[in-house]
Amino acid sequence: MPRRSLGWLKNPWARARFLWVIGLTYIAWTLLPVAIAVAFSFNAGKSQTAWQGFSLTRWYLDDVSSVWQDDSLRTALLQSLKLSGLAVLIAVPIGIAFGLAIDRWRGRTSRGANMVMLFSFITPEIAVAVALFLYFTQLATVIGLGLKAQVLGLSMYEMAYPVIIVQARLLSIGKEYEEAAMDLGASQMQALRRVLLPLLTPAIVASVGIVFATSIDNFVISQRLSIGASTQTVPILIYSSARTAPLPSLNALATITLFASTLMIAVAGLALRSASRRERGSAAATAKIGLPVAGG
Repeated sequence: MPRRSLGWLKNPWARARFLWVIGLTYIAWTLLPVAIAVAFSFNAGKSQTAWQGFSLTRWYLDDVSSVWQDDSLRTALLQSLKLSGLAVLIAVPIGIAFGLAIDRWRGRTSRGANMVMLFSFITPEIAVAVALFLYFTQLATVIGLGLKAQVLGLSMYEMAYPVIIVQARLLSIGKEYEEAAMDLGASQMQALRRVLLPLLTPAIVASVGIVFATSIDNFVISQRLSIGASTQTVPILIYSSARTAPLPSLNALATITLFASTLMIAVAGLALRSASRRERGSAAATAKIGLPVAGG
């Protein structure tokens, strides 16, 4: 057997080309079905399998069955956007405050709070959904099922994302900037508002993007806490239509939610990338003049 083949058998992961093949294969396998669904949202005909030309009929040209004209599709889209927006408004500020509090606390209280925050990650989502359903139907009957229950349930479930992102950001920032501000006469609240929060802006933007993207396509919790067609989201509507004849406009509806979540994730990624570049430039500048680098 050639020496090159023997070397590959000893360490098949040594060549970067092999890893590239695996990575590209995975990306193609993951994105190809999504690309097909997006393409057929512009299909001129009603077929889900045969391409019949490009058209925007399923978006807004059809006076009856387009996304903007069909009442059920429009209601589901608006419900998804409303639910995601409210989840962001609740989960992100509370998650940021919780992340700051855990970072400031010390001892068993901090560790216990951290474990409680991570509870939603280790608990299956179906178990969380059933628990929330029982809570709102047996204990919190004043709230009941519907939009309020969906917002509260999703906000609780999504809160762990901003907590983890903020904690990671605080770890990279360090405490030097905040301590320097207080050494210059700023109170703890002023240092938090004028120094720390601006430095946390990329983490806040990233939290908004991730919470929005994961909320808009959430199915398990939204479906379990839904009551009637008025609280159906896009994933619930798509699941319900799987039992009947598929609507061609559903592809367009799914594409809209995909574009919305992708846009939010892209904005979050750009914010983190921009912050990372600024920090590298600041670290290089402070290193030149001999000052300690934050987080180092």
